[in-house]
Amino acid sequence: MSVHRITLTWKRGDKPFEYQKYSRDHTWKFDGGHEMQASAAPAYLGNPNLVDPEEAFVASLSSCQMLTFLAIAAKKKFVLDEYLDEATGHMEKNAEGKLAITRVTLRPKLKFSGEKQPTAAEIEEMNHAAHDQCFIANSVKTEITIETQS
Repeated sequence: MSVHRITLTWKRGDKPFEYQKYSRDHTWKFDGGHEMQASAAPAYLGNPNLVDPEEAFVASLSSCQMLTFLAIAAKKKFVLDEYLDEATGHMEKNAEGKLAITRVTLRPKLKFSGEKQPTAAEIEEMNHAAHDQCFIANSVKTEITIETQS
């Protein structure tokens, strides 16, 4: 098994610590050394030019699905040249009445090459297997739908 760590850093700076005024900007530093700026969603007074946790959550699900799909397609000897996903997450009240990302729709658009081309049924089977094996999808209770684009 593995352990995954990040370091999150936020500093108030010179702004007053009042709800409408403090900065939501912060830094994520990953164990490989990569750093990126993040903020709250604009609806929660965040910086619209930075990634927010809700977007990162949707990106994490999309990325995990793609990486698992790539592994499955490669093992089946298909040649996948491009994977494009325009994923959407929906924040709304869950069954307990709390705000949550309750639904995520992944829309992979796939480009294969070579003589061996997957059928629609094989793509659906690979999507299902990728979803079933995705570590992130297995870690959340969000409903995840996969709508393969052609």
